[in-house]
Amino acid sequence: MSEQSNPGVPQGPPPTEEELRAAYEAELKQLRVEDVVVQTIVSLLNLGGRKGGLTPGTEDERDVQQVGMAIEGVRRLLPFVEELLGPDAKQLRDALSQLQLAYVRLGGTGSGAAAGEPAPPAPPAAPPPSRIWTPGS
Repeated sequence: MSEQSNPGVPQGPPPTEEELRAAYEAELKQLRVEDVVVQTIVSLLNLGGRKGGLTPGTEDERDVQQVGMAIEGVRRLLPFVEELLGPDAKQLRDALSQLQLAYVRLGGTGSGAAAGEPAPPAPPAAPPPSRIWTPGS
């Protein structure tokens, strides 16, 4: 039996741990915090939509508490990247509005926290700009 090559699949030995680590480090150098914040917002909106039963076939996944938590996460993260996104931020705000409507239809109340539960604590205030935080300080 002859070995067939798969186009697009690298041939040869798998990468070493050192090579994988170097590739990971190269990716981290390119990654920006705001990219992660935007991706987190998009993930929260998508998951919140599933938990709200907004995606066809997810009606059995409805969970009002999860929808409320997704809303609060988006509401707290969006201000960090809204200005950077410019006009594209409208799409995220619109998706958040739809998720909030679904939350109310599911019987949620308040700012997004489940009824009877306190809202999650506010994130800590940023340190003064003149002080740089370093691990262990």
